[in-house]
Amino acid sequence: MTEHPTSHEGRQPPAARPQERARPRQEAAGAGAPAAAADVPVPGQPGPSAGRSRAVARGGPAHEHGHDSPARPSSEEGHAAAGAGADTRRAPAASSVSGEDSGREWPVLPAQAGPPVAAVPVTPPGGGASAQAGTASAAMAVTAAQGPQGAPDGLAARHEGDRLRFVGAATRRIARGIDLDEIVLGLCRATVPTFSDAILVYLRDPLPVGDERPVAPFVLRLRRTDRLRLTDLEGEELVLVPDPDPTPAAELCEVRSGGALAEVLRGVRPVFGDSAAARAALPELLGGDHPVPGGHRAILAPLRGRRRVIGAAVFLRRPERPGFEPNDLLVAAQLATHTALGIDKAVLYGREAYIADELQRTMLPDSLPQPTGVRLASRYLPAAETARVGGDWYDAIPLPGSRVALVVGDVMGHSMTSAAIMGQLRTTAQTLAGLDLPPQEVLHHLDEQAQRLGQDRMATCLYAVYDPVSHRITIANAGHPPPILLHLGGRAEVLRVPPGAPIGVGGVDFEAVELDAPAGATLLLYTDGLVESRLRDVWTGIEQLRERLAATAQLTGPDHSPPLEALCDDVLDMLGPGDRDDDIALLAARFDGIAPSDVAYWFLEPEDAAPGRARRLARRALARWDLEELSDSVELLISEVVTNAVRYAERPVTLRLLRTDVLRCEVGDDSPQLPRQRRARDTDEGGRGLFLVNRLARRWGATRLSGGKVVWFELPTRS
Repeated sequence: MTEHPTSHEGRQPPAARPQERARPRQEAAGAGAPAAAADVPVPGQPGPSAGRSRAVARGGPAHEHGHDSPARPSSEEGHAAAGAGADTRRAPAASSVSGEDSGREWPVLPAQAGPPVAAVPVTPPGGGASAQAGTASAAMAVTAAQGPQGAPDGLAARHEGDRLRFVGAATRRIARGIDLDEIVLGLCRATVPTFSDAILVYLRDPLPVGDERPVAPFVLRLRRTDRLRLTDLEGEELVLVPDPDPTPAAELCEVRSGGALAEVLRGVRPVFGDSAAARAALPELLGGDHPVPGGHRAILAPLRGRRRVIGAAVFLRRPERPGFEPNDLLVAAQLATHTALGIDKAVLYGREAYIADELQRTMLPDSLPQPTGVRLASRYLPAAETARVGGDWYDAIPLPGSRVALVVGDVMGHSMTSAAIMGQLRTTAQTLAGLDLPPQEVLHHLDEQAQRLGQDRMATCLYAVYDPVSHRITIANAGHPPPILLHLGGRAEVLRVPPGAPIGVGGVDFEAVELDAPAGATLLLYTDGLVESRLRDVWTGIEQLRERLAATAQLTGPDHSPPLEALCDDVLDMLGPGDRDDDIALLAARFDGIAPSDVAYWFLEPEDAAPGRARRLARRALARWDLEELSDSVELLISEVVTNAVRYAERPVTLRLLRTDVLRCEVGDDSPQLPRQRRARDTDEGGRGLFLVNRLARRWGATRLSGGKVVWFELPTRS
C-alpha cells in the first residue's frame, strides 16, 4: 500500500526552527527561494511537497494542523507553489507524446475550463538587443535556480501554468467553430503570435467524410497560412495577415508512400523541425524553396481525426525569438488533436447540411412557371441555420384553359420527417391538380393521403385556382392563414375564406369560395412563420402584414403596382430578431388577366363540317387581331386537331383562341383518351396530324379533364 505524503511531511525538524526565526526576513526570502523551488513537483511526478502544495493552493497555513509553521514564504513563492500544485492535480499522464530530442515521455495535458486566460509570455519578434538580453538573463536565472535534480523554480512553474491556460483558451476558441473555415481560422488566431510567428495548415484534398475510404493519391492542400508582419515604425502594433511568407509554400503536396513525410504523419506525434524525421519531411511538404528556421523554431504536427490523418500544421518562429521548448510539443499535440477532431465534425456537419439543403431544394420547385395572364414570385426561408429543412412548401401548377393553381402548405414541424411528408403531399397535390379537380376536392384527397401516411401527419394548406379569362379566383382552405389581396390603388384586404380543418384530421368537409381577381391586383399566400412568433399572435401578425403591404403600395403610386420581387423582399424585412421561430414560404401572384377582346370562343357540333367551320372562324379572328400572316399555319393545325376531336366526341367540341404574347389555340372534347404522336407508315392514310402539330407549333400538349380532355398548341406572334 502506497503511503501518501501529508501536509506535515517534508518540513524541517523543530531544532532548526529557532535559527530560522532568528534570521532576518530578507535573508529568509533570499535563501528560501531555492528550497521552495526544489520542492515544487514536476507535472506528472508527485514529490514529498505535493500535500503542502495542495494546502498552500487552498489557502490553508500549516499551523492549522497544530504545528508551528516555518518562515512564511514570500507572496511570489506562494503563488508559484499554488500554480505547481494545481498543475499537479490537473495533469494526469493519460497519454504522452515523445519529443525526439529530449528522449523522455511528456504527458499530454488536457484542456481545462477556467477563469480568464493569460497569454503565454512571448518575446516580441524584432525586439532588439534589449529584448534578447532580457530573455537571456531570464534563462540564466532559471538555470541557476534549478535544484540538484533539475526541478524548475517558481518562474518556470508559472510558465507551465500559463502554458496550460493558453492551451485551454486556444482549444475553446477552436471548439467554437462550426464549419471547416472557422475551425482552421480559430487555430491560426489562437497560435499567432502567442505561440508561433507563423502557421501553415495543410488538409487532405478531398477530405474524407465519416467512414468513407479516402481516395488515392494522398494529396495535402494548403488551406490557410497566417504570419506576423512587422512594420518599420517604432511603436506600431503587430499586424496579423492571412498571407504566406515572401517565399510562398507549396500549394499542393503529394505524400509519397514510404517517404519521410508519410512516416511523420503516420507517427501522429509532433516533432521539432531540426529532428531527423522533420528535416526531410518539411521540404517535401513546404517545397524546396521555402526556408525552414533552424533549431527548435519549427514544429511539424500531424492532424489526425477519428480514423485517419487528415492534414498537418507547421508552427514557425523567427530567428530573433527563443525556440520552442520540449513542453511546447505537448501544446502542439493538444492543438492538433482538437483541430483535427473539430475538422472531422465540421466535415460531417457540412455533409448533413448539404443533404438537408438538397432535400429541401428538391422538395420545392426549381423555378416557377410563367402562365398566361399572371406573374409569380416566391421566397423560402428556413427556421434557422441549424434547421435547414422544414415542412413549408409552395407551388404553381398550370391548368387547362390558361388557368393556374396556386398552392401553399405547412406540415407540422421543421425536420427531415416534416420535409419528407411535405414532399409526398406536394406530389399528391400536383397529381390531383392535373386531373382538374375543384379546390375543395383536392383538399379532400390530400386529407385522405395524410391519414394514409400515418397518425399525427397534420398540415395546413391553401389551394387556389385563378382564371385569367374570367378574372375570378376560387379558393379552398384547410386551416391555413388567409391570403391577402393588394389592389392596384394600394388597398390591402384579408380575404374572407372558410377556415377549414387541417389536413390529416379526417372526417371534415372543405368549402370553396369564388372571388373577384381584378387586373393589377396582387395575391399574397404565406405560411404562419411569417406572421406568428413568440412575440406576437397570428392575427396581430396578419394585420401587420396587411399594413406593410399597403404602405409599400403607396410608394409606387395609385396607378402602378410594386414590383413582385421587391415586394417579397420588403415583406420579409418586417421580420424582427425574435420573429424567426418557424420556416417561411411565400408566394406572390400578380393578376394581369386576359382582356375579353383577346379571347374568341366557339362551340362546334361533332359533325363532318366542323373542321371547315373551325377554319373560317379562326381566319376571321386572326383578321380582327391583325394576325393574317398566321392564317395558313393556324388553319392547318386547327383542321387536324378538330378532325381528331370530332372523330371521338359525342358532345359539342369547344374551340378557343387566346391572344397574348403568343397565339394559343385550345380544342376540347368529352373523350378522356389522350392523343399520342406516332410515326405513320408509308401505306397509312392517317396518323400524321400530330406530326404536323409537333413540327409547326412552338409548343403543344394535351391535358385530361374531369369531363374529357383539351388539346392545345401555341404559335409565336410578331414582336
